[in-house]
Amino acid sequence: MSPSSSPHIIILGGGCSGTLAAVNLVRPASRPPRITIINDHRPDGRGVAYGTRRMEHLLNVAARNMSAFPDQPDHFVNWLRTRSEYDLVPDEELRERFIPRMIYGDYLKSLAHHHLSEVTRIRGEAVDVKEDGTVVLADGAEIRADRIVLATGNEAPADLPGAETLGGHPAWAGNPWLPWHENLPPDTGTIVLLGTGLTTVDAIITLRALGWLGRIHAVSRHGWLPNAHFRGIEYPDFPPADVDLAGLGLEKLAALMEHHCARLREMGANPAIIVDKMRPHTQRVWQGFTLEEKKAFARHHAARWNVLRHRIAPEIHAQIASAQLTGQLQVHAAEIERVEGAGDRVRVLLSHGRQLEGDLVLNATGPQTRLAASKSVLLQNLLRRGLVSPDEMEMGVRIQSDHAVIDLEGRPSPLLFAMGPLLRGTYWETIAVPELRGQARRVAESILGLGASATPQPVMMEFMI
Repeated sequence: MSPSSSPHIIILGGGCSGTLAAVNLVRPASRPPRITIINDHRPDGRGVAYGTRRMEHLLNVAARNMSAFPDQPDHFVNWLRTRSEYDLVPDEELRERFIPRMIYGDYLKSLAHHHLSEVTRIRGEAVDVKEDGTVVLADGAEIRADRIVLATGNEAPADLPGAETLGGHPAWAGNPWLPWHENLPPDTGTIVLLGTGLTTVDAIITLRALGWLGRIHAVSRHGWLPNAHFRGIEYPDFPPADVDLAGLGLEKLAALMEHHCARLREMGANPAIIVDKMRPHTQRVWQGFTLEEKKAFARHHAARWNVLRHRIAPEIHAQIASAQLTGQLQVHAAEIERVEGAGDRVRVLLSHGRQLEGDLVLNATGPQTRLAASKSVLLQNLLRRGLVSPDEMEMGVRIQSDHAVIDLEGRPSPLLFAMGPLLRGTYWETIAVPELRGQARRVAESILGLGASATPQPVMMEFMI
């Protein structure tokens, strides 16, 4: 790349992460780089999460905290005002609404239309990157880049034991992001959902919207469903002004948080306030943990953290509660040991000798989070040739602070940058829009040589006051 030429940047992934990366590369540049987005899904910037066409799927974060830009916190709310269905909604009400994810997909599409009209889009699968920056596609095509952003998003869930025998089985749905709901059993049938997180919530809400009346079982190790967002209180006592949370270590931090959670319970307030107030500190705290502490957190605390942290819209929570009260939905706490065919049905073998059978069984256990087990041909090739290396938790790729990928020899790549779910092991919290927009800006600053922005991320509590 000569000093006078415009650099060619290829972004691998065209969903939310890739779109935000591209927009942030274009916005501050006096001479925008040449950008190509390669994506093997729909090319309009929505990605999987916001590509849903079902209006009953709502955002899990209020509109006020969903701006694409750290320096324009009201950008999404102001954009909503341009739509006829929201122009008469009072401002305070609109800011606290949980908007359909499909409409947020429209927002991402509008950003792409406004900022990325000169961007080249290629619908295809990137399967490798050569050391000179050449991206290789599945069809054999090759495209040369000066910089490459890995923004590949979430993977499908990991295969469960026995799933390899269920390929093509009519009662098995191994990927919850494929249209599993187009072939439902009759209302006399049974659906088993493996997992009790946000993907399972989506599935239950879809079944109710479709008017499906059969029995639903949901199973996970703890049997915990997501909590609802709530109206909280001002609580200035956490974090304590004289305490550096990142320096406490896991044991002392857990004790401090539990102490303040107990105080909130005594006050009749929701202890999840403490989790929200951790939000601005979470990444720094995580990076301050030792490897042993990170593993202990993932093993002993992550499930409870996720229930308190990743909450759902109150109206969605009410529907889940209604399904439980009517007996349509039954939730089970058990280990999932194996899945197997049982004639036209699928049998789920659980801990302590229990089992469930379903006319449809959906793997909603959450995205694959082990880099070595990734089904991505691209990531496997990059790993094999040492162009990327696993983070110490082996959840994603290792990066340095400017988001440049670190190779197997410990050298920062002059070519590859990463953001999004690939950074779970580095940041822990790395999949929500408030995290993604900050990462997208940092990646753009690094590639454009601008240095880190002095503009801080706005800190907004997710609970209402």
